[in-house]
Amino acid sequence: MSKLSDYRLLSFDVYGTLVDWEGGILHAFQPTLTKNNAQSARQDLLALYHELEREQQKQTPEMPYHELLTTRLGLETPTQTESSFFGESVGHWPAFPDTVEALKRLSKQFKLVVLSNVDRTSFAKTNAGSLQGFHFDQVITAQDVGSYKPDLRNFQHMLDAAESAYGIQPSEVLQTAQSQFHDHHPAKKMGIKSVWIERPGATMGNLSQSIFDWRFDTLGDMANALEAGK
Repeated sequence: MSKLSDYRLLSFDVYGTLVDWEGGILHAFQPTLTKNNAQSARQDLLALYHELEREQQKQTPEMPYHELLTTRLGLETPTQTESSFFGESVGHWPAFPDTVEALKRLSKQFKLVVLSNVDRTSFAKTNAGSLQGFHFDQVITAQDVGSYKPDLRNFQHMLDAAESAYGIQPSEVLQTAQSQFHDHHPAKKMGIKSVWIERPGATMGNLSQSIFDWRFDTLGDMANALEAGK
């Protein structure tokens, strides 16, 4: 079996893998729930959110992610201010505690590439904020491609960029992500090996069938395995 060190490039999902998107979404949505005097179980709300987000991405693949987030969740129609607040919240979602240090460790071995479903402006805010200005070798967003993952065009765009910039072949790439729906299943279709960062308690993006070549609870655990020669 191959080792992590046999590969040259990590293609990262950001939100859910490096950044706590579930916690960020729930925090940003709380004012709307309070306004509507509504309560919902975390898992139920996130499942509904994921379903609506997926449908909206299919319908409007050209829509920037911060605008897509204004989708109504069956409550009183939000004001434009409330919608904008929720949409812009992506730039304030917190990174997981292990993320930045693990990225620094992994960068000693790999080229690190962002392959994210957000727009350039939203990612720039996240990168300047909770990701502490960490330098990625390349940043590819849904806005750059014109489609959202799990569309295979996003992965082909990343592979083309990796080969053009670094001479890296698909067999040298590891898709590193939490979401089975957005990342692992399409990566498998593209012939890309993958590392599942299965954040404890995460629900969005899960599927009945889990596809992965390596699995870790955190990115820090992956960095530990790399340094241990696994």
